[in-house]
Amino acid sequence: MAFTVVRFNLVDPDATPASLSARYRAALDMAAYADEHGVDTVQTEEHHGAANSWLPSPFVLAGAVFGATGRIAVTVSAVIGPLHDPLRLAEDIAVLDLLSAGRLVTVAGIGYRPEEYERAGVEWGRRGRIQDELLETLLLAWTGEPFEFRGRTVTVTPRPFTRPHPLLLVGGSSRAAARRAARLGLPLFPSAHLPELEAYYHEQRAEHGTEGFCMMPAAETPLLHVSEDPDRTWAEYGEHFLHEARTYASWQSKDIRSAVRSTATTVAELREEGVYRIVTPQACADLGRELDSLVLHPLCGGMPVEEGWRSLRLFCEATGG
Repeated sequence: MAFTVVRFNLVDPDATPASLSARYRAALDMAAYADEHGVDTVQTEEHHGAANSWLPSPFVLAGAVFGATGRIAVTVSAVIGPLHDPLRLAEDIAVLDLLSAGRLVTVAGIGYRPEEYERAGVEWGRRGRIQDELLETLLLAWTGEPFEFRGRTVTVTPRPFTRPHPLLLVGGSSRAAARRAARLGLPLFPSAHLPELEAYYHEQRAEHGTEGFCMMPAAETPLLHVSEDPDRTWAEYGEHFLHEARTYASWQSKDIRSAVRSTATTVAELREEGVYRIVTPQACADLGRELDSLVLHPLCGGMPVEEGWRSLRLFCEATGG
């Protein structure tokens, strides 16, 4: 059976504080349900300043999910590394690793939206160097030993639960990301199915004499919604999928390579494209035998909570939960 994922980014273009609060609380209830029904991980992500309330604080959500669950992992894919203070991020991840007894997976990327850097007062042109410092600092901080940081000696506590350190992957689609991961002996998490990047990563590992692995998306990684009647669901809720697809597409340049890349401008085009798919429970079960992973997106684009619940329940039934 495929690896199963429930994704939350809490997008809601029409949100009020009350409706967004209800959506967040529903996501926690859904995470608890997914935990009880055998789903492997909750996936969340980080974006800032989006008009549709795209989640800016994935580690806060991760902590809430850990408090509501006892087994399921949370994958932050991805945290925008250069926007974070390295010492504070080391502490936050250590606390979450302790809280969850090792259930946190962090993918560290550098992002692709200059406006997020400008908003945070971080220099876009230095993002690679800042990311190097961040990753190096995390690895040193989690040893619990004193180390030099920006001209002073520091020690970070508490030490994480996971030894030698919490699971940390380097995200991206560039050779620079692959070199960074290989040099530090960290796993690589490409943002799309890029066999040539995986090969380059392993070449770089051999040069540096480091261990590591590549956790690459499959060639086919659709975002799923499960419905007894896909035609009805596309007709009633297709605009929610299109809203998210168009938002994400507006952030991407031709140089960005992503497993979730849509060029659709209408619901009909989006359905034909296959990046977002509404499938029956039987079709979902069949995909589980064909694909390496199944990614459910129950609250996509501001999807009504009750429809999200229908999709999640059908997904868990189809995948044996």
